[in-house]
Amino acid sequence: MCGIAGILTPSIDLRKEKTLIENISKTLKMRGPDAKGEYVTPQTALIHRRLSVIDIEKGGQPMRFGKYIIVYNGELYNTAEVRDELISCGYEFDSHCDTEVVLKAYDKWQQDSVKRLNGIFAYAVYDEQENSLFLARDRIGVKPCYYSRVGDLFAFASRISSLLCIPQIRPVVDERGLNEIFMLGPAKTIGKAIFKDISELPPAHYMVYKNGNISISPYWKLQAWENKETVDEAIEHTYFLVKDSIERQLVSDVPLATFLSGGLDSSIISRVASDYYKRNGGVLNTYSVDYTDNDRYFKKSLFQPNKDSDYIGLMSDAIGSVHHNVVLDNSDVAYALKEAAIARCVPGFADVDSSLLLFCREVKKNFTVCLSGECADEIFGGYPWYHRKEILFEDCFPWSRSTAARRNILRPDFLKNGEEYIRSAYDDTVKQTSYLEGESALEKRMREMFVLNLDWFMQTLLARKDVMSMESSLEVRVPFCDYRLVEYAYNMPWEIKALDGREKGILRKAFENDLPNEIAWRKKSPYPKTHNPVYFDCVCRLVRQALADKDCPLCEMLNIQSVENLMNNPDSMTEPWYGQLMQTPQVLAYIYQIYVWIKNYNVEFEI
Repeated sequence: MCGIAGILTPSIDLRKEKTLIENISKTLKMRGPDAKGEYVTPQTALIHRRLSVIDIEKGGQPMRFGKYIIVYNGELYNTAEVRDELISCGYEFDSHCDTEVVLKAYDKWQQDSVKRLNGIFAYAVYDEQENSLFLARDRIGVKPCYYSRVGDLFAFASRISSLLCIPQIRPVVDERGLNEIFMLGPAKTIGKAIFKDISELPPAHYMVYKNGNISISPYWKLQAWENKETVDEAIEHTYFLVKDSIERQLVSDVPLATFLSGGLDSSIISRVASDYYKRNGGVLNTYSVDYTDNDRYFKKSLFQPNKDSDYIGLMSDAIGSVHHNVVLDNSDVAYALKEAAIARCVPGFADVDSSLLLFCREVKKNFTVCLSGECADEIFGGYPWYHRKEILFEDCFPWSRSTAARRNILRPDFLKNGEEYIRSAYDDTVKQTSYLEGESALEKRMREMFVLNLDWFMQTLLARKDVMSMESSLEVRVPFCDYRLVEYAYNMPWEIKALDGREKGILRKAFENDLPNEIAWRKKSPYPKTHNPVYFDCVCRLVRQALADKDCPLCEMLNIQSVENLMNNPDSMTEPWYGQLMQTPQVLAYIYQIYVWIKNYNVEFEI
């Protein structure tokens, strides 16, 4: 993977802005520590930082073909097919990297070329003759892409902090941004980026920038179609798509491993990867994460019914992997909250972020690429809110059903229109759902839930995975985000998807012969979090330090007494802030991360 950025402006001679270009490049260094490249003319600058994974010698960027120059961040999983088609059209290739394939595909098919790509990516193609820019992002939104237009300046980047290097782009947050943080966070609306001057190119969209005008168009959307497969056919089809997606993502010219939690999703990936390695004379390495003394303090809950540690060894033994268990110090996880918030460039996902950052750093010591099991729960119905009728048909975001916990920490008169903001965001998402005529109320609601999870919960997890892994210079691939699999799962009847009345029933059945029975039918458990009081105590100290800074605008937004009560009575919070992973320790960590974000980026507020 890589980091990309660019500026187009007629009013500044960018050849004289070497310091600015170098500063932007530095913000992308962790995304691409192996090499850097720049293309600079009086009115255009394209910046690239490379993490070398495929064709290390010949894949340098920016890359030119004719009048086009590309900066590309991503991986294609159908490189061979697209290359072969281009060769049949008369194109020749100097490398086996996917960047050259994307560039020449654009030369051949222009804007329609992005529809032919299966992968995770964000890239820009500059046309020297037309002085125009084509910017595209993958269908699911695995790779980030932000942009800003201020006056006659247009800029784009993989990171928000890269854009904030540009003096014309100010770190201003208005009421809309505050609603994103306090009413929806750590989720955010697709297309938004918290800051007033910065937007996000939505997944499955491309942009054309020319003569000061921006045109944004979708190139893919979930569409309802009738699936008439039998159960046996669906099992076979699911098995093929999942296995094919995993195997396509095992291609790498550098060492590769998998994350293994002992849950269904990561175990499937590790099984397929291990078999692939064995056929090629290799042995798979697997990694898991835990916390000091976590077994001692683990508390069983509806969302986290059992510990991963009980299952990881079983799965590793079954596939014969070389397993590495990374045990994180609880204080380190707390103190890494600051670095995680700065890396995200917006308030983050508390210790769910910081622990992943530390974990990825340990993996990076030996590997450059990993595969991870994110997003199977969203597309195959793995979360409790898919299965509990009292939640399923509630007309709200199922992972954040009430604003009570949020209102509790805020000043009483702050963000008075917050609930209206949430309602609008929810309604706008549900309106995007594609149905079939005559579908039952249950099937229609399951389609709505699919879209809600795809556009919100899944985007939060994908942003976390990209930022924390790339901050460690580790590329993490997510096979369950293959758009073919997403399309198929969207149109699978619920009674088949939830086969045998189980969450992810069809996925379990498809792979039950490849996994130990205890793994195949293990109840879903989320990413592990720390239950150790050492972490909570550290977070409370950090929050009290933040609250003591009376010069920070955050203090004017919070109900300080309520925050103090939360620290003194952590059990007083009776419902999660966000999903299954944010209870009192995480909410306090989120408050601290907001403080870090404000201070580090000198955030200005317009309210």
